[in-house]
Amino acid sequence: MRNAELNSLHLTTDVLILGGGPAGTWAALAAAAAGAKVVLADKGYCGTSGATAPSGTGVWYVEPEARLREEAKASRFRLGGELAEHRWMNRVLDRTYANMNRLGVLGYPFPVDEFGNPHRRGLQGPEYMRLMRRLVKKAGVRILDHSPAMELAADSHGVVGASGVRLESGEPWSVIAGAVVIATGGCAFLSKALGCNVLTGDGYLFAAEAGASLSGMEFSNAYAICPTFSSVTKTAYYSYASFYYEDGTVVEGAGSKKGRSVIARNLLAGRQVYARLDQAPEDIRPLLRVAQTNFFLPFDRLGIDPFTDLFPVTLRLEGTVRGTGGIRLAGEDCRTEVPGLYAAGDAATRELICGGFTGGGSHNAAWAMSSGSFAGEGAAQYALSLGRHAADRRPAGLSVSPLRGGKEENGAAARTGEYTEAVQREVKPYDINLFRTEERLSASLQRLNSLWREQRARPAARTAEGVKAREAEAMTATARWMYASALERKESRGMHKREDFRSEDAAQHYRLITEGLDEIRVSREEVVQEEVLQ
Repeated sequence: MRNAELNSLHLTTDVLILGGGPAGTWAALAAAAAGAKVVLADKGYCGTSGATAPSGTGVWYVEPEARLREEAKASRFRLGGELAEHRWMNRVLDRTYANMNRLGVLGYPFPVDEFGNPHRRGLQGPEYMRLMRRLVKKAGVRILDHSPAMELAADSHGVVGASGVRLESGEPWSVIAGAVVIATGGCAFLSKALGCNVLTGDGYLFAAEAGASLSGMEFSNAYAICPTFSSVTKTAYYSYASFYYEDGTVVEGAGSKKGRSVIARNLLAGRQVYARLDQAPEDIRPLLRVAQTNFFLPFDRLGIDPFTDLFPVTLRLEGTVRGTGGIRLAGEDCRTEVPGLYAAGDAATRELICGGFTGGGSHNAAWAMSSGSFAGEGAAQYALSLGRHAADRRPAGLSVSPLRGGKEENGAAARTGEYTEAVQREVKPYDINLFRTEERLSASLQRLNSLWREQRARPAARTAEGVKAREAEAMTATARWMYASALERKESRGMHKREDFRSEDAAQHYRLITEGLDEIRVSREEVVQEEVLQ
């Protein structure tokens, strides 16, 4: 209902989904199919915001044949430091296979081969998310577009909803819900990677404020190769690239998989690196254009042929969006340790299927649709089990920073900008976040802790500027969890590389669980022992 006196929107539902990307929309569909009343609140416009919507992506779609599945699991198991679990990989492969087939039935236009067989190993973001929005609306889900959450709400029994602001009207909103699914994506620290500037770690902060923990936050230093003149980060295309200096000399060892550090060291030394997609066979070049149209747009505008011309490249931070750290899951239904709170997609840890090495787009896409489905089903079951008295609960907001109505204080926007730039100075540099040492991590963490204390008690209005203040706070918190975990893992494993501990240590074959706000605690969790992949 709408409270005219307070000019705000108050709703009651069974399940509240925070985030309208693939994970959020699949969660909404699953919860609605289970009989729950569902509200979905998105920071942007559901169907167009987030990393998936503007791009094409591969999908970890594998036929249910034993050999193919084992090969698919092995592809990331060793790279990820053997931190993934077969049980979770199997569940995700099964659900992804079913969901991709379901998309075909529901109208997604998969390309077909000359025999009429659909090719279901990739999705075009615009068509995919347009279909997902249509399906969510058809399922009866109420969508709140341009309505970022600012905090969760809870009582003594657990999480009971959330509140935020509607950016277009400026009115606050609040939702009382039996269960909440956080599907707000990862954190790319406003690095301007395409589709990622709504991904600022908000869900991590909300979950931590509720008492949930995170896992794998040391595996959050993903950088993507991209042209200096573009925001499109499609590193897979650079598997077809050779890398050169300006004079045409080959940059030895540079590459898209294990050679990004070579590019980074050259950039750190002030040597510009150039790329050319000259390894792409002539017959597949037209297919590459069709698969990732937006990859080529910046080149076309500048009159550059990336297959024949050299172009300058950089490494753009993608943080936890391509990393594997996120909210720790406490069960197969993607619940957290906090009653009533669930997590899915990039907001949740992907260690369970990728370990400590990025799954790129394909594994993340599979994780989004499968974990979203698991979380939606689990949240619906939990909410419906509460019965009709769930709506009578009276929660309190959980934000560590006071949230209030009214206008911003003078200078608030400028201070938020300063906080954002300050945290970016700690996470973007290769010599802090990519080439890690105890000395540099400790010094950075000390600065981040001071930054956190400054923001910790700063009031935020329920306005668009207040949302930015909470984003800055979430990015600061995320960076602190990353570096606290990175300091604890005194080895190199997966994407976490320590210059002072260059080898993988068998004695450190465990997960790191991170929790806390003012005081961060890092503990160890054993990896479930299963059969070893050959």
